[in-house]
Amino acid sequence: MPWLNRFKLALTGLTFSAALLAGGTQAKAPPAGEPQSTISLAELPSPGLEIYRRIHQGGPFVSEKDGSVFGNRERLLPAQKRGFYREYTVPTPGLKHRGVRRIVCGGPTRGPEICYYTADHYESFRRIAP
Repeated sequence: MPWLNRFKLALTGLTFSAALLAGGTQAKAPPAGEPQSTISLAELPSPGLEIYRRIHQGGPFVSEKDGSVFGNRERLLPAQKRGFYREYTVPTPGLKHRGVRRIVCGGPTRGPEICYYTADHYESFRRIAP
């Protein structure tokens, strides 16, 4: 079927031409383990600010799962030994379950070295800039 090969070649050429017309490049994803954006304490949702304060005071927390080890399976945070990161629930008003918002902190459980906020259940992270 020589016509099928010609069709595939023509389709490839059209795709390449369209890419060139669109700028020729695609957006690059940030390197694994390096969140590219930050969020200030003032930008956190108010429940997030309260949880951030509680993390630094050692509690009390909202969920029984708060303070549990975050495995970083998504590899969106800098690589560390297991147990370095811990996760905390940021309550969403009106929900009866944990929702999708979390703060993940690394280092000591009280006064951690670094914290990140996710509003989309670990799809993306923003470093919290105190």
